[in-house]
Amino acid sequence: METDDAGNRVRFQLELEFVQCLANPNYLNFLAQRGYFKDKAFVNYLKYLLYWKEPEFAKYLKYPQCLHMLELLQYEHFRKELVNAQCAKFIDEQQILHWQHYSRKRMRLQQALADQQQQQNSASIK
Repeated sequence: METDDAGNRVRFQLELEFVQCLANPNYLNFLAQRGYFKDKAFVNYLKYLLYWKEPEFAKYLKYPQCLHMLELLQYEHFRKELVNAQCAKFIDEQQILHWQHYSRKRMRLQQALADQQQQQNSASIK
């Protein structure tokens, strides 16, 4: 029983690490150039990994964009395009732009919340 638990824990950690690697477009390009996406067993494995989209598993992910990549990898056309380094570079640039936009938007929201709380505190003091 304990060996099953240990084996499941190792499997969970390995699959967690692998799924998160899918967020890296350069890694996807590496896999594509080495023909992994042409291997039916590997493609089936990618389909199996879709369980990571379930909230009980997704909560462990540090890089949630990996779920979007995992979803896109279900499409043969996307897998074929990843052989092209320019495709991987474009995806990488889009991820950076998204992150920058998200960071700025989050800072503005936090500032607005802080301003609102400060106004409420000032109003309650008067």
